[in-house]
Amino acid sequence: MTTAEQSPPLAPLRQARERFLTGRPLPDGVPDDVVAAWRRARFFGVRPDLDGPVRESTQPADSPLLEAARTALGRIAPALDAGRTALVLTDERLRVLWSTGSAPGDDTCADLSEREVGNNSAALALRTRRRAEVHGPEHFLDVWQDVSAVSVPLFSPETGQVLGTLTVARALGAGCRPHPGAALAEAAAAAVEAELRARARTAERALLDAYERAARGRERAVVALDGRNRLISEAAAGLASPQVLEALERGARVRWRGTGESYGVPSPEGAGESNGVLLPEATGESCGVPLPEGAGETYDVPLPEDAGCTAEITPVRHEGRVLGLVAVLAPRPVEPERSAPGAGGALVGGSVAWRHAVARATELFRTPGPVLVAGERGTGKTALALELLDGTDPLVVDAAESPELGLKNGEWEVSSAGERGRIGDRPLLLRHAERLSQPDVAALNSLLEEHPDARLIATHTPGTSPGPCLQRLLDTLAARSVTLPALRERPEDIRELLSALTPGPAPGSPPLTWTLDALRALEQHPWPGNVTELAHLVRALAGGRRVFGPVRRGELPDPVREGPAGRTLSPMELAERSAILEALRRHGGNKARAATALGIGRATLYRKLREYQGRDAANGPRP
Repeated sequence: MTTAEQSPPLAPLRQARERFLTGRPLPDGVPDDVVAAWRRARFFGVRPDLDGPVRESTQPADSPLLEAARTALGRIAPALDAGRTALVLTDERLRVLWSTGSAPGDDTCADLSEREVGNNSAALALRTRRRAEVHGPEHFLDVWQDVSAVSVPLFSPETGQVLGTLTVARALGAGCRPHPGAALAEAAAAAVEAELRARARTAERALLDAYERAARGRERAVVALDGRNRLISEAAAGLASPQVLEALERGARVRWRGTGESYGVPSPEGAGESNGVLLPEATGESCGVPLPEGAGETYDVPLPEDAGCTAEITPVRHEGRVLGLVAVLAPRPVEPERSAPGAGGALVGGSVAWRHAVARATELFRTPGPVLVAGERGTGKTALALELLDGTDPLVVDAAESPELGLKNGEWEVSSAGERGRIGDRPLLLRHAERLSQPDVAALNSLLEEHPDARLIATHTPGTSPGPCLQRLLDTLAARSVTLPALRERPEDIRELLSALTPGPAPGSPPLTWTLDALRALEQHPWPGNVTELAHLVRALAGGRRVFGPVRRGELPDPVREGPAGRTLSPMELAERSAILEALRRHGGNKARAATALGIGRATLYRKLREYQGRDAANGPRP
């Protein structure tokens, strides 16, 4: 294969091609790229005597490139020598979209890819992204041995991607280089790209006009989408989250699939913004969302439950073609709900780990089925469970106080309170599931098999290795479980917790405050008792102080005041320690299982746990 800059003699190439096709050694001087192109054609199974396509090429039903090219090429076609020259347009897959004129073999194939017809100028231009020429014997097909062709790639004015090619083909002449149609191919390509830019500006203008009509200034929450760009009014900025924007396009695509119409017009570079913000497409999908027919039709698209808004969508059309859509957003009516977990006392906290755990527990509780809340002692498992159950009149049993749960005929029976309740009538809060007797654990496993949607919240504190029945229960609830982070894993929440845990001051007394030095000591302490330990410390200081002013570091208990021994763990060690602790929690403190899950040896796990003891990070659980 050659380009316009290379000009090997064609007579030796013709002889070399014959030797190649008959399996004889090639002479010296044959360009390597030409030989490589012939070999690719043979590898693809292309027959040199091909007089038609191996398979019919499926042309796109709606091609923006073809629509733009028709106008430009229609002005150029009359200037062709129709009896000797052919002008051919292909898309990015080298499918022939349009052709005019005549040249030897120009009607042979509707697909110019190398897999179908071997080397040719269109395939070479697409691969090299520049003008390319192929003459006579450089082609693999017999029918093109007397054809000289030049192709120019067509680029998207916005993305720079190759959209297709333009080819000028004519009979092979005595002096074939440079191709006499090269200037014509370059001019035709420039005309098509100019038309693409003009159409993109027109389409963007139509979308922008529709957006401005819907926005009516800055009062309405409006989003305009065209598959690649998004216009968002100021009023919509607080309603249209990335999830809402993606749902608009995804919902439209699913609901109206198969209508045969799609939107998506590239926006021009430097497109202006009017009463909105132009954002890049965030979905990562190519443009094209099917929309219903009928100009001016409006419809709704379902949004995520937590979207906080609804959307009414209107397709934007221009010259009979859907360019995009305009969505008018409205706040979703707020339904009265009970307060979210975390509103009081030990449930406060703004750290990512804590907010994620609370959100996960809330999401699980909203759907039928049991929920397992796990975590170290004092992390707030019961407080969270009670918050979730607020307003449901639950039965509460603590296996640490009364290990006999009493399950009979699908009923909870709380012996200590003398209460009963059938499954589905009243939810059950089971505290300290690890302390249940084996018969009750077995009965609970059976009950959950019969009633997989039972309203049960169980709390579990990993510790000693669980027995087989308890392990089975933990495995059953694993898919609907949440692990609360230890206080040492969210030290940024300590200051907020101090405000929530500090009792109100006596009349005439100032509130309890803390010096920065004392706060640093509290944040560095590992808190083996977690929030419960912190609450005891705060109550003790609030009730036993004999001095005024902020609490100083010297007033704190010795372990808190002196701080952890040893150096502070590095970020890598903290991440490793967190992974080990999480594996131990997940496997009920069983170190052998945790080591297997982590892919390390048991001895390595023991060594790392010893290394962490006494440092800034907390000790691992002791199974």
